[in-house]
Amino acid sequence: MASSEEDGTVEEKENNNKRRTKSALATAWLTFYNIAMTAGWLVLAIAMMRFYIQKGTTKGLYRSIARTLKFFQTFALVEVGHCAIGIVRTSVIVTGVQVCSRIFMVWFVTNSIRQIQSEESVILFLVVWTMTEITRYSYYTFNLLHHLPYFIKWARYNLFIVLYPLGVIGELMTIYAALPFVRRSGMYSMRLPNKYNVSFDYYYCLIILMLSYIPLFPQLFFHMLRQRRRVLHGEVIVEKDD
Repeated sequence: MASSEEDGTVEEKENNNKRRTKSALATAWLTFYNIAMTAGWLVLAIAMMRFYIQKGTTKGLYRSIARTLKFFQTFALVEVGHCAIGIVRTSVIVTGVQVCSRIFMVWFVTNSIRQIQSEESVILFLVVWTMTEITRYSYYTFNLLHHLPYFIKWARYNLFIVLYPLGVIGELMTIYAALPFVRRSGMYSMRLPNKYNVSFDYYYCLIILMLSYIPLFPQLFFHMLRQRRRVLHGEVIVEKDD
């Protein structure tokens, strides 16, 4: 009987040690990842400021930072993996929508249509994204290190009230500016007849994407407001089951 209890205790200790090791590795990776992403977006911010100071214009700014922007924004796909394997307790769907919409804006709208790259709306969402990501990744980094300055927590849960709507406006205006060029060029579209017998119109795809902001934006924005109340004011948020 005693031997059985001892075996159970040893097995429990081994399981606890494995869990602690996995947790330590996950924390180490997340800390490294968030430090790297903070640094990446800081590099983008400095590059944008330097370009504007030297040139005195935003024309050509996007092209000057495009490679760095594409790398760090695409690398954010890793965050969907974090959610999927459970090392971050956030919805895979919410994270996936946010990350993939950004990647779509970079690769399939702004990067693909050079005529819109100097639009003010592009500069608007770039500035908003940069401020948002520096704040967000800094928050995660200091939180993981258990040394979170209050001003970073305050910035994380207050600046979005202004930045989030501005970012959406910049993205929507950029897509709207792209529509005439997409319609004329027929880019990414498939016309019938073709060997696949499939029709796809990228122009209408972009319009549908713009309309999708109507239901999605309020959900994501009010989700952040609930998080703000919980983190800054200690309110207990009770989520209703569907």
